[in-house]
Amino acid sequence: MKINLANKKNEKKQLKSSGPKYHLHPGDVIFNILNYSFFIIFTIACIFPFYYLFINTISDNDLVRKGAITLIPKGLHLKNYISLKNVNDLMTSFMVSVSRTVLGTGLMVAASGLVGFVVTKKEMWGRSLWYRFIVITMYFNAGMIPWYLNMSMVGLTDNFLGYIIPGIVAPYNIILVKTYIESIPAELEESAYIDGATYINVFTKIIWPLSKPILATIAIFGAVGHWNSFTDSLILMQNDASLHTLQHRLYTYLNETSNIGAIMRSGTGQLSAADQALLLNSKTIKYTISMVTVLPILFVYPFMQRYFEKGIMLGAVKG
Repeated sequence: MKINLANKKNEKKQLKSSGPKYHLHPGDVIFNILNYSFFIIFTIACIFPFYYLFINTISDNDLVRKGAITLIPKGLHLKNYISLKNVNDLMTSFMVSVSRTVLGTGLMVAASGLVGFVVTKKEMWGRSLWYRFIVITMYFNAGMIPWYLNMSMVGLTDNFLGYIIPGIVAPYNIILVKTYIESIPAELEESAYIDGATYINVFTKIIWPLSKPILATIAIFGAVGHWNSFTDSLILMQNDASLHTLQHRLYTYLNETSNIGAIMRSGTGQLSAADQALLLNSKTIKYTISMVTVLPILFVYPFMQRYFEKGIMLGAVKG
């Protein structure tokens, strides 16, 4: 028994010693040092703005106004976040942004998945024509004014559906989904058809579950786009402030504080006590609202990261 154990130990040592050994040359070491240094600096450069924004929202407001907060927060408190409830219509704008992000992203993902599946079927009438008709919209744009006139004629100004309907069909996302579905073995669909499955059955029970990586990828694209968009709110929702998004509200607030500051600097006009308080706290309030607009995406993205990497790589294998 002892002999066998000794033999096994010797075999393991031989296997370890016989394995491939890699020796780093001085050039490789220098390259690794420079490579890691670059990416560490790049990561810090990406993270620092969010960190700086956050520490200024939880630090003493007087120190923030004086620009004394740089790396370490001082006078910690959460009053800025609590005071956001006093900002007019902020919660309404937050709910509008959440609603358009959830509903718009969900419908876009469903439409992209269904259309991407349909255009892979060779038996579809005019498949190439319809697919090219979708793709060509990526290259031609009539411009802002015709777009606004068109939205106005179909009744999508001052209408919540103006956020949703234009983004349901996303040509780039359809291309990604189509390419991904074409990478799925055709035998899976053929066996389902032999068993009597319909196109809807195949799509809902085979294609949709297997396409989760690419669907999660386009969901990230759609959610970030909806959450960060404020141009459509600025142009389409001019007469209904209750439909303004959170980004639009932040944009409006930044403009208001800038105008008040310009009045004070010019010395023309007198400001009310409320306007003076708004100006004094404008920096901290702007930081706090900006942080609120960024946090949801920062929290959602890490959970979708693994799907994003897999989906975008597999969706790019075939053109």
